[in-house]
Amino acid sequence: MKITDTTLKRGGIWAMSLSLIAVSYSPVYAHRAEFYKEIRSTLLQQTVQGTVVDQATGQGIPGVTIKIKGSTKATFTDSDGNFTIQASPGDVLVVEILGYKSIEQRVNGERMTISLVAEQTNIEEVVVMGYGSQKKSEVTSAVASVKEKDFNQGGMRSPVDLVQGKVAGLNVTRTQGSNPNSGTSIQLRGMASIKGTNTPLIVIDGIPGGNLDLIKQGDIESIDVLKDGSAAAIYGTRGNGGVILITTKKGKSGASTFEYYTYGQHETVARRPEMLSAAEFRDLVVNGQNKPDLDLGSSTDLYDALINTGNFSTFHNFVGSGGGENSSYRASINYENAQGIAKQNERRQFGGRVNFNQKGLEQRLTFTGNIAANFNKADLLGGKTEYFEQAIQRNPTAPLYNPDGSFYQTQGYNNFNPLDRLANRIDDRNQQTFSGDARLKLQIIDPLSVSAFASYVRDNMNNRQFRSLKDWDQREVSDYQGMGYAWKENTLSWTKTFEATIDYNQTFGEVHSFTGLLGYSYQYATYENFSMSNNGFTTDAFQDWNMGSGTALTNPKLPRPSMGSYKDDNTLIAFFGRVNYSYADRYFLTAILRREGSSRFGANNKWGNFPAVSAGWNISNEEFFTNKEVVNNLKLRVGYGVTGNQGFPNYQSMVLLGTGGVYPQDGVYYQTYGPTQNPNPNLKWEQKAETNIGLDFGLWANRLTGALDIYTRRTTDLLNQYTAQQPAYVSGSIWYNLGEVTNKGVELQLSATPISREDFSWTVDFAGNYQKNKLVKMSNETFKSDWLTFGGLPSPGNLGDAIRLEEGGEIGSFYGKRFAGINDEGKWLFYKADGSTGTAAEMNDNDLTYIGNGVPKYQASLGNRFSYKGFDLTIFFRGKFKYQILNTADMFFGNQKWLPNNVLKSAFTKHSAIKDDPQYSDYYLENGNFVKLDNITLGYNFKFKTNYVRNLYVYVTGRNIATITGYSGLDPELQDTGFDAGIDSRGFYPRTRSWTLGLNVGF
Repeated sequence: MKITDTTLKRGGIWAMSLSLIAVSYSPVYAHRAEFYKEIRSTLLQQTVQGTVVDQATGQGIPGVTIKIKGSTKATFTDSDGNFTIQASPGDVLVVEILGYKSIEQRVNGERMTISLVAEQTNIEEVVVMGYGSQKKSEVTSAVASVKEKDFNQGGMRSPVDLVQGKVAGLNVTRTQGSNPNSGTSIQLRGMASIKGTNTPLIVIDGIPGGNLDLIKQGDIESIDVLKDGSAAAIYGTRGNGGVILITTKKGKSGASTFEYYTYGQHETVARRPEMLSAAEFRDLVVNGQNKPDLDLGSSTDLYDALINTGNFSTFHNFVGSGGGENSSYRASINYENAQGIAKQNERRQFGGRVNFNQKGLEQRLTFTGNIAANFNKADLLGGKTEYFEQAIQRNPTAPLYNPDGSFYQTQGYNNFNPLDRLANRIDDRNQQTFSGDARLKLQIIDPLSVSAFASYVRDNMNNRQFRSLKDWDQREVSDYQGMGYAWKENTLSWTKTFEATIDYNQTFGEVHSFTGLLGYSYQYATYENFSMSNNGFTTDAFQDWNMGSGTALTNPKLPRPSMGSYKDDNTLIAFFGRVNYSYADRYFLTAILRREGSSRFGANNKWGNFPAVSAGWNISNEEFFTNKEVVNNLKLRVGYGVTGNQGFPNYQSMVLLGTGGVYPQDGVYYQTYGPTQNPNPNLKWEQKAETNIGLDFGLWANRLTGALDIYTRRTTDLLNQYTAQQPAYVSGSIWYNLGEVTNKGVELQLSATPISREDFSWTVDFAGNYQKNKLVKMSNETFKSDWLTFGGLPSPGNLGDAIRLEEGGEIGSFYGKRFAGINDEGKWLFYKADGSTGTAAEMNDNDLTYIGNGVPKYQASLGNRFSYKGFDLTIFFRGKFKYQILNTADMFFGNQKWLPNNVLKSAFTKHSAIKDDPQYSDYYLENGNFVKLDNITLGYNFKFKTNYVRNLYVYVTGRNIATITGYSGLDPELQDTGFDAGIDSRGFYPRTRSWTLGLNVGF
């Protein structure tokens, strides 16, 4: 018989007495002592209230787990550290939270105050590494870790946006601002490859190449960045660009809890281009230049017509978690409606994530797993950069609509009406992404364990486009003869991974600590694509859902329909090992070796070795180090590692078969096939050797902590396509390993607590870096290439490429003419090689030279966090320095030669003397230095005395609040992670200022 509170309430003490008598003779309770113990515990149970505080500061600690020892009953502290639990005198409370030493305390009354001692989190903090983790004090490589509490606040389009500006050397840029359907450009420590991958490898909960769509705000525990080769070598041929490890939150044993994360966000245009209004156009052009034909009778603003002024994005993530002594779980479900600043530019998605963990066999067997899914639908029609290019150049006196309601079309160069396309086209994407993984870990003996990990990631996209009969490009005088057009594409990519590891961890003589890892990895990835198009649709009724009804299949006068399909695959197999040794917490050594094979490489170079070694010396733990009151942590790190790059298309080392012409035989035309690619059996991975010297330090009881890293990288055997002589080669190009790139840099990370009082604290975080990237070699006697060019400039003018890369030169260098002035006729003058000047027509290739560089040499960020009682205020600055920007918009739209299209106001002010065609020169290169007030967040933790609400945090965030810069364009933060860095495109997506109201609540 189980005695409960209900029994006591219903029967009172007499019922309890009868129950005691009845069960005293019951055979169920053979051990009466246990029964009476339960009775006594139930009768004496009381409501115990208490507060858990930091022993050093006296402040309450939120989120602490309070559990009755030997029971599943548990609770958590609220935002002020308060808790309530039902317990009996003599019960033992187990009190624990990450970052503090766990304690056990016996119940000694109805009110308790429990003090926790903080662990030295700056030293004992755990950092996630490849295939494991390490105490921060033992890390010998350049590794940065950002925890959830330090993430950027506000509505983020990508998980990596959470750490933008937080990690020295990590460059995160959204090239199209807040466009919900654009990607995020990521680069670590500069460019290292010409044709290979330059982005870091993303690893999510152990899955290499994990999909970022499956990670949402509120689900991430930490983001760790392996920056140097000695850390990234454990990932072999994918470690050249560094590694980003994302760890999601897991369930915890204790009482069941619920969490809810939500926000609403509105965006406004941060800065709009200054083009001529209708009144200004009439004054300066129609009347000022006596061109009455250019006055089309209206006053319109196409830019405003493209803006979604009522945009409002929402995000919801509901989480349930809990567990018992041997198992735990965490499940979340999320929904997001991300609306862009442009019309018909949004992304709706929903999904979820489930994590479980269970232990058995006397805690020796652990079974963990994750399942995640995301389903999104994106409207890709609005927000195209060419639409806003039209908004600048469209004649502002031209109406947007004809009297009959149809769309008015201007006939100037490169003109179209974007509103026509928004009304008469479809451009959608439906995407379904799934990920599942499981891990079994068996502790054979205390120092030795084995584990097996398997994962499957699947990503499916369905893209569709349709152009109505009413669309301007489909008009009767066009090739499409007034009929519709449709296109569809289906893509499928999936990756399966299996990894097995053996881990060993043992300490000898209390001072010698060994950790060993041996592993095997297998990963197979495939990609499938099918697409088709048709036209000649005489009705819009079916849109793209009846492709066979298009008459272009039988009408040879219409553009030809198309159909295509494709599939490729890739296999990676690796054997790897790592050994960590430490002596007396003073000397540390790590050695790594990975042997990896890839199907992408040639028959003679399938396998490669990737070694690494690093060492650390904790100087502050030496007996001779006596200045510990000021310098309490000082560790020197030195590392060297070799990584690879296999991020180029599949099958490039092999002969590929392709279609040729057709030949007739007996009246039947047969398709012919032949080789389309030159084989290279010696093709192999790029190889990067990197040396890193680092210093970790902590001053004044860790009130100031930081890390200084100096690195040099040398990437050889660059993957590139070279011209192949015909004959003997069958194709005009061949993939070949040739060339060398070097990267050098310095990184500094600082964290400080200038003020720490009972009610008020102030913390400061700084991240800064310097980098220099250089192409050392790119040709030999067999394959020669004098230079490579990037950044092709748009028409008109045939202005060529803006950037040149040649041996000995810096990556991102602008190459062109040097401005010498404007002559009396308004014509350009440029400096020639001999120092004289000449017009544009008098210039030749010998007169061109290097005129600037678009890659920022310095990047820095500064974050300040102020806390006062329940309030907290975060102010975050970011900046990039010492680089130039090519203002392409000013080059074309700031020139009166662009008339009769509309122009920028600068054509009549700053550039009014120019009466010549647009020319590319350093005249349009501007200083790109900027500092952004990037994020301001004001939040408040509400205090509740209730068992239902554990914590409630409300915050308001403003992003991209202000920009300090001398650049005259819209935004100095541009694409700077590729070879065409520093070019401000003529087409653009508006940069926005956003305001977010968010709520995080725990139940």
